[in-house]
Amino acid sequence: MAAVSGKLTEFGPDSGGRVKGLIVLKPIVFGNVARYFGKKREEDGHTHQWTVYVKPYKNEDMSTYVKKVHFKLHESYTNPNRVVTKPPYEVTETGWGEFEIVIKIYFHDPNERPVTLYHILKLFQSETNIMLGKKNLVSESYDEIIFQDPTAMMQQLLTSSRQLTLGPYKHETDFEDKKEKTHAVILQAKNKIRYEINDLKERLKQSKETIAKLKTEIAKVEDKGANGAMETN
Repeated sequence: MAAVSGKLTEFGPDSGGRVKGLIVLKPIVFGNVARYFGKKREEDGHTHQWTVYVKPYKNEDMSTYVKKVHFKLHESYTNPNRVVTKPPYEVTETGWGEFEIVIKIYFHDPNERPVTLYHILKLFQSETNIMLGKKNLVSESYDEIIFQDPTAMMQQLLTSSRQLTLGPYKHETDFEDKKEKTHAVILQAKNKIRYEINDLKERLKQSKETIAKLKTEIAKVEDKGANGAMETN
C-alpha cells in the first residue's frame, strides 16, 4: 500500500488494481470555430468552414492517456464517423447548417469507460465582423473529466503527461474571466433570493400577527354576544 495525496491506496488484486480513494480531474475545452465564406459556394451551397475540437484546458499532451477521439457528424456528410488518434483532436469541414456533434473520448486503459460530450455546432452570430467573415466565430465550453478510483496503470498515465507546446498556451475564450462573471451573477442571484426570502418571512410574520389580532377581536365580540344573551335570559 502507498499514500497518494494523503489518502490510503491499494494496488492488490482485491481492489481490482484500482487506486482507492483517488480522484483525478482533467479539465478540457471542447467546441468549434467557424468562418463565413462571405457567400454561398456555387458547387454545394456551403457557407462556412468550421472546426470542431477537444483540447486540454492546461498545457498538456492528452495523448498520454487518450487513445482516440470519435466525432460523429451529421449523416449528410460522407463518412460521418471521424476518428482522431493523436493531437490535435479536431475535425475540419465545410457546411451550411448547425447540428449536434457527439464527441466520444476513449482512453488507453480499457478499464476506463469512454466519456461522451455533446456539442451544437454553431455557425451563425449577429456580430457584424463575424457575419462578414472578417472574424471567426468561437463556441466552446469548459468541462472536467473525473477519474475516480483509477487503475494503477491509468494513474501513471494521468500523472505523466508532458507539455503540449513550449510557447504560450491560450484559449479563444477567457474562461477565468467567464468564471468570475458567472460567479458574480450567481452571488447576485443568491443575494436577491436571500432578500426576497427575508421579505417574505417578514410579510408572513406580519400576517400571523394580524391574524392573531383578528382572532382576539373576534373572541372579544363573541364573549360580548354571549354575555348579552345571558343577561337577556
